[in-house]
Amino acid sequence: MQQPAKRQKSPDAAVLQAVERAFAELRRGASVVLHDWSGQGALVQAAEQATPEGLAALAALTGTEPLLLLTARRAQALGLPGAEPLIASGGVMALALNLTGDRNDRQAESIRALADPTAPQNAPLRARQVATAPAGLDIAAVELTKLARLLPAALLAPLPGQPVQSPVAWADAHDLMAVSAANVAEYRFAAARGLTKVAEAAVPLAGAEQARIIAFRPDDGGMEHLAIVVGEPQPDQPLLLRLHSECFTGDLLGSLRCDCGDQLRGAIQAMAEAGAGIVLYLMQEGRGIGLVNKLRAYTLQDRGSDTLDANEQLGFDADERVYLPAAQMLHQLGFRKVRLLTNNPQKVAALSRFGIAVEERVGHSFPSNGHNEFYLATKATRFGHLF
Repeated sequence: MQQPAKRQKSPDAAVLQAVERAFAELRRGASVVLHDWSGQGALVQAAEQATPEGLAALAALTGTEPLLLLTARRAQALGLPGAEPLIASGGVMALALNLTGDRNDRQAESIRALADPTAPQNAPLRARQVATAPAGLDIAAVELTKLARLLPAALLAPLPGQPVQSPVAWADAHDLMAVSAANVAEYRFAAARGLTKVAEAAVPLAGAEQARIIAFRPDDGGMEHLAIVVGEPQPDQPLLLRLHSECFTGDLLGSLRCDCGDQLRGAIQAMAEAGAGIVLYLMQEGRGIGLVNKLRAYTLQDRGSDTLDANEQLGFDADERVYLPAAQMLHQLGFRKVRLLTNNPQKVAALSRFGIAVEERVGHSFPSNGHNEFYLATKATRFGHLF
């Protein structure tokens, strides 16, 4: 019997599948093989998932001690020399761990402590010697942990016997996932380019009964972004638009630590009053670091840090969000000109870079509530928000 023809994957879909399979492995504490165009390869694990068993597996497979890769931001927070010049270039610092003689449980605890400022600091490593990691693979390894919504820190051990055997063949022989550094670098762009409308329904909202939600999904079936359409906005008129990053704590639970819930509901109300508008609800929690890392940042804020410093102590940039998906959604919906509800000049600049004309920035601020004064002040003084 004739077999049905297999659906041909688009190049973007192939990138998405390879990278998402790799970061799923990292999330469960497994290793992946990362390689580049020149044939160099390395075994990678997520530092926050370090366990005695995982470290033993790395040593058995490669015969070497792994390097710990940290972002320059995290290295600076640890007070490591040479971190500051790497920040501007987005560089990564590699540390030789000198694990010999430590018990495996102590090794794993030490690695997690270096990666996570909220972890118990009971087992610091005896030495933190700066080392050299394979160029290109170091940045890709850390980016892979970010895409997995883990802390931006990775363990990396070069593969043995190179260049005798290709990294992909080595991965196949050891039943491991392999992913290229080029695919990791392309992932965010591929995910945005592959967004397509997959569902639409009328959803009457409190204060905006004439509303509908349109879901956009990337080619590989990954996380959906949503367009909340109020009324019937016309593509030939500047669109009243809000770019809203998901906030589980503020939007759903009504957290008083931020103003996100007020901004979301306020935007919908403003659009209802204006007669039409769109909220693009983007799946990039916590300025793009994910919910778990946002909770870690809250812990650091409770110890005295502000929002920006907390993100950087975790190893992230102050704001990790990207707005190419928003621009792609607007293009598909037929809008090129917007009136943007925001206090954040970076959103104006980002949309402009992606071919959306921001004809007006519409202020969108709300009174403090007794819990978020410091947060709002930080947005103004350190992020440049305009209130």
